[in-house]
Amino acid sequence: MAETPQTPSDLSTFLRGLWRENPVFVMTLGMCPTLAVTNTVLNCLAMGLAATFVLICSSALVSLLRNFIPKQVRIATYIVIIATFVTVVDYAIQAISLELYASLGAFIQLIVVNCIILGRAEAFASRNGVWKSALDAAGMGLGFTFALFCLGVVRELLGSGSLMGIPVLGSRFEPWSILILPPGGFFVLGMWLLIFSVIRQRARARET
Repeated sequence: MAETPQTPSDLSTFLRGLWRENPVFVMTLGMCPTLAVTNTVLNCLAMGLAATFVLICSSALVSLLRNFIPKQVRIATYIVIIATFVTVVDYAIQAISLELYASLGAFIQLIVVNCIILGRAEAFASRNGVWKSALDAAGMGLGFTFALFCLGVVRELLGSGSLMGIPVLGSRFEPWSILILPPGGFFVLGMWLLIFSVIRQRARARET
């Protein structure tokens, strides 16, 4: 009987990062990889899943050790923990695909200083249990992956006429090359921010 009330709470913790507090579309965090690697869907999925893995593992470990980490060195300790899992991801991607690793460039290593990961460690994992911290990290990570995917689909489809490297718009389609260039990331991000803002405003209006 005592476990029943935890289910809605756990679900809310997980879903919060997917929509209500989406790290990209709501809190506008992690803009560097969001703008840099979203020119293809494959890059988006690789970066999103890598960040999700680091988020879950580092949040769980920070939560597990939170009572043993001195407050004076907590940020430095969090960075060391995060860097450990980033190193694992870095070597794993190199082993899986050198081409993908070269495409993502330095942004894999820069996960260490991703404000989403460090922010969740400080704001949530250091104050909650392992299970809840892992759920929060999974929601935030998947929310980040979802945001990258949304940008990647638009940029690759209209910028190259393909998805996952497979041509889908035919030979007559003239690619909008600007969308796969750095300025295109800003254009597409602005469009998605506008769409999500309108959806959230309408949802609040219905609630009132």
